[in-house]
Amino acid sequence: MKIVVDDLSGPEIAVFLDEHVQQMRSITPLESKHALDLDALRKPGITFWSVRDGDVLVGCGAIKRLDPGHAELKSMRTAPIRKRSGIASLLLEHIIAEAARMGFTRLSLETGSAAFFLPARSLYEKFGFVPCAPFADYRPDPNSAFMTREVRAAAGR
Repeated sequence: MKIVVDDLSGPEIAVFLDEHVQQMRSITPLESKHALDLDALRKPGITFWSVRDGDVLVGCGAIKRLDPGHAELKSMRTAPIRKRSGIASLLLEHIIAEAARMGFTRLSLETGSAAFFLPARSLYEKFGFVPCAPFADYRPDPNSAFMTREVRAAAGR
């Protein structure tokens, strides 16, 4: 597996992300959907990674700078056919290490509160994320779960 910074210019990643946004729209009420589309992910302050197994795109994730010490985890996705194969753990470990390297001291996220998102919340807990209050521009939402963790230079679990 190879994790690389992606400039989001390829058609394969565009389709992969569109499938992610469409899936989130089918599960989450529109007012509670916070998945970023391709244009939003191209904005300054966002670093995006793709995970490839050979030539096959199998996952992605990003961080969005909120302030000099705080970033938000965004767009974590594993190809449905590859779920529960360790890709998300590999990528999340990489992103936490990169966040530390970039100088962030806190990494936060918003995910769904529905049962569908339980595997994601469990993964985040495994990596030290704990529940927190809404952050940045988020507001309390029964469809959202907010989590955060400190990031240190020797990032890891």
